[in-house]
Amino acid sequence: MGIRLKTKLSLGLVFLFVVIVLFGVSGLFYIHLLSYEGRQVLQNNHESIVYCNKMLQSLEDLPGNKDAMDVFRQNLQLQQNNITEVGEKEATDELTKDFQRLTTASTDTTIWSATRKAIYKIADLNEMAIVRKSEAAQKTADKARDILTVIFTILTLVAFTFIFNLPGIISDPIRSLSEGIREIAGKNYKKRIYLKQDDEFGDLANAFNIMAGKLDEYENSNLAKIKFEKSRIETIINQMRDGIIGLDEKRNILFLNAVSEKLLGLKEVDIIGKYAPDVALKNDLMRTLLQEETQKKDLKIYADNKESYFSKDVLDVTNNESTIGQVIVLRNITPFHELNEAKTNFIATVSHELKTPISSIKMSARLLTDLRVGGLNTEQKELIRSITDDADRLLKITGELLNMSQVETGKIQLKLQPSDPGAIVTQAIQAVQAQAQQKQIQIHTSIADGLPFIQTDMEKTSWVLINFLTNAIKYSPEHTGIEVTAFRKDGKVEFLVSDHGNGIDEKYLPRIFDRYYKVPGTHDRQGTGLGLSISKEFIEAQGGQIWADSRLGEGSRFGFAFAVS
Repeated sequence: MGIRLKTKLSLGLVFLFVVIVLFGVSGLFYIHLLSYEGRQVLQNNHESIVYCNKMLQSLEDLPGNKDAMDVFRQNLQLQQNNITEVGEKEATDELTKDFQRLTTASTDTTIWSATRKAIYKIADLNEMAIVRKSEAAQKTADKARDILTVIFTILTLVAFTFIFNLPGIISDPIRSLSEGIREIAGKNYKKRIYLKQDDEFGDLANAFNIMAGKLDEYENSNLAKIKFEKSRIETIINQMRDGIIGLDEKRNILFLNAVSEKLLGLKEVDIIGKYAPDVALKNDLMRTLLQEETQKKDLKIYADNKESYFSKDVLDVTNNESTIGQVIVLRNITPFHELNEAKTNFIATVSHELKTPISSIKMSARLLTDLRVGGLNTEQKELIRSITDDADRLLKITGELLNMSQVETGKIQLKLQPSDPGAIVTQAIQAVQAQAQQKQIQIHTSIADGLPFIQTDMEKTSWVLINFLTNAIKYSPEHTGIEVTAFRKDGKVEFLVSDHGNGIDEKYLPRIFDRYYKVPGTHDRQGTGLGLSISKEFIEAQGGQIWADSRLGEGSRFGFAFAVS
């Protein structure tokens, strides 16, 4: 078992700590020693020299200064208490004897000479001691310097060793592990990391190698299955009758099936991996498919030697709530278009053929009410009124069906001309006045003064307004009112019909203009569900806008607007 990384770092740090402590303790010891020796020189030997100098001075002053003897005696006593060197005591004792003789025979010159010689001897002893101690202090300083230099050198070498080796010990395995992780991220599961270390990094490398081995094993075991599934999916896509184009998150082309190749006039091998908008620069259909549409419309494409119709669906491919691509599906709806066209032609033909006999029935019923033909009893009058109402309803239905056939075939016949908004409102109100009176509903109009003429088909615009009014009367309670307004706003002339009925739930408003749609809960069995859809087509065919606004319990507002030319 090798030394763990934590142990290595701990040992290194402990060693550095010990060296630093040793260096500090040694430095403090020698500094203290030098300070002590220097202090001894100053306190002992230097003081003795000072005493000797003062005694020599007093000796010179003795003949004429009576206080000099006291100064000499005082410094002699201090010197007697400051004996530190070998031979200094004997010299001091000799000086004491000479001083005693000097006090009794102060005129004897030999005593003066002996006393001066004794003082010089004491001074010489202390000066030699100072030199000796200075040399000892210098040796101590040199020794301290050498020892501290050795310790500093060792510490420096160790520090440099740590500086150059420790980062490598940590960073090299991390670099190897980072490189291995990048390889694994790139799906190179054969990557292995070999670290000749029996520490934590070695354990991590072994764990990494085990993980890479498992991933490699998993990759190899599933590769054949994935290829098989990919081949099967490609076969299914190519056998589909719908055109399918796959894009990645960067809108590069991943695949397209045989139907798409045929429709685009391109081969998959020629455009695979290319940026779809670049391909669209030279292909009109691809450009159309990549455009984002606010309103879904069928595409007319020449295919199978005829004009065909396709619906486009764009499906987002997601993974963990992030989009990783798109699939564009072109569904061939030509058979449905052909059936719808046949249905429209049939409805138009039948409606047109029914209109004449229904009008005849209505005319005959009106003639029967003429008193010149003969009188009718109450029951007969009720039957005639019922026949008339049914004939009116059938005429309305056939009219709506004929209008719808125009809309579905795209053959709306418009007679655009300058029209007076006030005249449009008046014409519509006159058409529904009788119906409103039956429910005792008042129609209030508000037409702004000076409204400009608008470029519209007056008949079809009035039809739309009549449809709005008819619905408002149908769903309004008796003895209520309906407001019809026309005004100018933001460069447009707007028409609004407001009622005070139950209103429509907001969730149904987005579908209110769909064909054959009836709001749930209205119980309207007579209507076809085409009126509002036809109204939308008529208004938009003239370049106008149409809308509905309603809330439950607050009534409804239906309106449309045309730009002022």
